[in-house]
Amino acid sequence: MFFPLDENTSITKNEALEILNLQDNDLSKLIEAAYQLRTKYKGNRVNIQLLTNVRSGNCTQNCAYCAQSRDSEAPIEKYRYVEDKKLYGDNDLVDEFHLSRHCIGLSGIHFADSDIESLAERIRKMKKNGTQICCSIGFLTEHQAQVLKEAGLNRINHNLNSSRRFYPSICTTHTYQERIDNLRMLKRIGFEICSGGIIGMGETKEDVVDMLFELKEINPESVPINFLLPVKGTRLAERDISALTPEYCIKVLCLARLMLPKSDIRCAAGREVYFKGHEKTLFKIADSIFASGYLTEGGQSLEATFRTIEEAGFTWQVESA
Repeated sequence: MFFPLDENTSITKNEALEILNLQDNDLSKLIEAAYQLRTKYKGNRVNIQLLTNVRSGNCTQNCAYCAQSRDSEAPIEKYRYVEDKKLYGDNDLVDEFHLSRHCIGLSGIHFADSDIESLAERIRKMKKNGTQICCSIGFLTEHQAQVLKEAGLNRINHNLNSSRRFYPSICTTHTYQERIDNLRMLKRIGFEICSGGIIGMGETKEDVVDMLFELKEINPESVPINFLLPVKGTRLAERDISALTPEYCIKVLCLARLMLPKSDIRCAAGREVYFKGHEKTLFKIADSIFASGYLTEGGQSLEATFRTIEEAGFTWQVESA
């Protein structure tokens, strides 16, 4: 099979499905094609993001995978706003270790203007040292988005999570189109976009392909690909994840790289589980990861993350913006 090596060669949906169905013994050719694009646009560097859960739990939405959803019985910590000491301390870590970005996440779908003003004030403080910040937040009004932009926020995360067809199987309290409309508004205002999905929720390979084609249309600066970590107390707690072999997960990341060669391809949740022992291959495809956890789930420590990247033959340290 021919794998495109530049952004001017389009992949059809049938070709994308062929990639996901590729025999494992042909995987080396796919990885090499993805690696050529990775090095062309991203070099040898792995960007590390630190994620802070700013508002935890008590969400009104019923997303099946999420420990913070209204239907979740997961025993998580719940709070309206994280202590400033934690928020600013994490921001200092990003600066101290020259990490690429501080990601902050807030549970919920709609926010009062007063909440956004309070968040904007904290962003101004964190931006004093030029820290790059991405905010994962629900549906903003255009006014609220402008407030955050004027505070110095330049990137917002809003994941599609899956395909349009499959989305009602994991969430019914808002629609897929609302997510698309929100992303279009944010992009029109001038935000960089971070948007990706979750693999392993029961979707078909066709759903994965359709999601990536939707993302290609949006053309985000960053594409986080999460691999399901079934959380006790959520609707997907007993989800069968046996199909999430390292080989299949690699195919998904390779397809994302081939379809969105200039975007940061981030291996997000599940990295420590599904790619354990496969880090050298992972970093030939993905150029971005999280360290120190995923909102309500733990993750690899900063020091261990640095070591993993270096042992794989890549570099993690970047200049602060």
